[in-house]
Order: sequence, then C-alpha cells, then structure tokens
Amino acid sequence: MKRCWESADPAYNAYHDEEWGLPVVDERGLYERFCLEGFQSGLSWLTILRKRAAFRAAFADFDIAAVAGFGDDDVRRLLADAGMVRNRAKIEATIANARRTLDAVPEGLDSLLWSFAPSDHPQPATLADVPSTSPASTAMARELRRRGFRFVGPTTAYALMQATGIVNDHVVSCWLANRMAGR
Repeated sequence: MKRCWESADPAYNAYHDEEWGLPVVDERGLYERFCLEGFQSGLSWLTILRKRAAFRAAFADFDIAAVAGFGDDDVRRLLADAGMVRNRAKIEATIANARRTLDAVPEGLDSLLWSFAPSDHPQPATLADVPSTSPASTAMARELRRRGFRFVGPTTAYALMQATGIVNDHVVSCWLANRMAGR
C-alpha cells in the first residue's frame, strides 16, 4: 500500500490513511482542524498529532460555543497544561476564532470554508508538486482575516484545505488518490 508519505510512526500513517484529505463538513470538525493547523505553525505535524487528545480535553472537544466562553482563567489553565502547546498567541487565537465563528460567520463555518473549494485543482504527481499555498487559500485567509480570525495565513489555510478534503492532494501513486478523485 503506497502512501503520499511514509512514516515510521503508526499515528502519522493512520492520520494519512484514515483522515487526511477526507471531506470534513461539520463545524466542530472544521473548527478543530482549523485550530490544530494554527497550533502546528512552526512545529511538526507529528507533534500536534501526538498532543491531539490533550488539545481536545483542553478545548472542550472543540465545542465552539464552549471555547467562545473561555476567559482569562482558562487561558492561564491552558498555559499551564504541559500536555499541549503552550503558546499564548495560539491559545488566545483559538478562543477568539471560536467567538468569530459564532459572531461573524452567519452562513456557518462549513459553508464559508467549503466556498473556497477550487473546481479545477490538479492532482499532484509527486509530493514535490504539492504547493504550500494557492490562490484559493490566499483568498480564504484574506476573508477569514477580514472577518476577524487570527493566526491564519495562506499556508495555514492551504494545510486546512488539504486536511479537510477541500483540495485533494493525494499524489497519483497513493492508494487513496483514485478514491478521493471520485468524490
């Protein structure tokens, strides 16, 4: 079974096989991926995967309304939580982005994010063909920032698009490539 990437870490392989690139259409799932991609900025994705359970526990299983209600005591609690990435700017962005989701996205986060799905995204032949940004991710990041979202740029937006199946970047030799192309 050929994957887009191979890893000695079973969690990384499971992420590829069971999650990466599969369409995520529910708000909680999209919000979780959005937050995790923001926390990943500057770190290894494997670091985030290994801490995912701690992130879910720390952020009320990414319940948007619950996280939007977090205050200063929660920020202090999260900064003291050794199980997750303790970065004040990323923690505060996660809380602010929950509030923005409730206040500034009347159409729903799912509708907003999926509105940037390109109709003509070419399937990459190799990992070298996979871009780190795209015109669609640049537009997504710009719109999210316009609505007051934090910690999102074109690269983070593109990683979110890949992770949630908004774009299919499984390389043609990957066992999931054809399965994903037909969705």
